[in-house]
Amino acid sequence: MGYWCEIHLSFTLIRTYPMNLVSLGQSELKVTPICLGTMTFGEQVTEADSQAILSRSLERGVNFIDSAEMYAVPPRAETFQLTEKIVGNWLANHPGARDKLVLATKVAGPSRGMPWIRGGSPDLTGADIIAACEGSLRRLQTDVIDLYQIHWPTRNVPMFGGLYYDPAKDNAALTSMHAQLEAMQTLVRSGKVRAIGLSNETPYGVHEFVRLAEQHGLPRIATVQNVYCLISRALENGLDETMQRLGVSLLAYSPLGFGLLTGKYDASGTTGPDAPAEGRIAKYESMRKQRWGRAESLAAARRYNALAREYGLTPTQMALAFCYTKWQVRSTIIGVTSVAQLDENLNAWGTTLPQELLAKIDAVRWEIRDPAA
Repeated sequence: MGYWCEIHLSFTLIRTYPMNLVSLGQSELKVTPICLGTMTFGEQVTEADSQAILSRSLERGVNFIDSAEMYAVPPRAETFQLTEKIVGNWLANHPGARDKLVLATKVAGPSRGMPWIRGGSPDLTGADIIAACEGSLRRLQTDVIDLYQIHWPTRNVPMFGGLYYDPAKDNAALTSMHAQLEAMQTLVRSGKVRAIGLSNETPYGVHEFVRLAEQHGLPRIATVQNVYCLISRALENGLDETMQRLGVSLLAYSPLGFGLLTGKYDASGTTGPDAPAEGRIAKYESMRKQRWGRAESLAAARRYNALAREYGLTPTQMALAFCYTKWQVRSTIIGVTSVAQLDENLNAWGTTLPQELLAKIDAVRWEIRDPAA
């Protein structure tokens, strides 16, 4: 649909393009193609500001919210589970809002290095999944979670910037996918969960979860929530085909590359302590040690940001439009720290990138590949 309308919210002119609802996998869930991510709530964003963001998001027509028991980010014992509590408080303060929303959250995977999560267990058992879900339901102040996801695999796989699978690190004693699906079945049958999904998964993991579900009559995954943005497109190297052929939907996270694709780091040329103070990578040392803090990631982002400006777009507009319009993406998860950022991200909906620009984007990727994979 090609029309748009203008509305005024808090004296801000907003151009609103319609967002038709899309289905998630083979589930009955129908969501907007933009999802509000909440991992900043309780760390970078106060509860009052978080509630304002949630209210504006609903006002702007977004019906999809994603959270996790592990949030806020960066993970700390002091903020563990705080994000869900903030979302739950907002739902309690806004009667009727829950009925308008598809609410997603996640159970943390094996938690080595995070002793405040199940004692730092290297496993995620069926009992862990059920107990975590019960806790999320209480914090979110709801009777049902629409989409319940495993935040990262129990298996030893490269993730969060890791590059290589090492079979020597496999541990057959850890809980199987089958047992995890059986726990999910318990939650679905009890009416506490409507659909299930994965996050930070591999092609093998997606195939195996689907195979086991179909073979044993267990819940079928509807979604996979993985990173996807201009500087991290490894998903296009096989996982996209897997998901397309199996009917599993992608929820793309970090479409702005943790802020690198907004241009905020371009002038400083660094993601270190001298970078803009409001940026997560500059503010949190733990973030600088991850894929987004790599010098190669910033160098690549600056190339894409320059392309955006060449075509009369802001870096944010181009990076979001890239995700919003890719066939691989069912819904793009946006994380913001203010209502102004939320409006900027939502206003990018409806932006189309000319073929010439898309060709130049692919040319840059051919040269530098995926530095934040």
